[in-house]
Amino acid sequence: MKLYRFLSADDTSEFCHKVSAALDKGWALYGDPTYAFDHANGVMRCGQAVTKEVEGQYSPDMKLGAQ
Repeated sequence: MKLYRFLSADDTSEFCHKVSAALDKGWALYGDPTYAFDHANGVMRCGQAVTKEVEGQYSPDMKLGAQ
């Protein structure tokens, strides 16, 4: 099955570390990253979709970050 996650964080090194950790666990980049201004908090936000092929069947109870 193919799993999908969307990672997001403020535009800091935290975001880069989050994406790097996912790549290290076998996730693959999916599409282009996003970048937008969060007016409510006054900061830039980043986002990146990632996918991963795993064995088994999908369940909404899965902890995607633990895959």
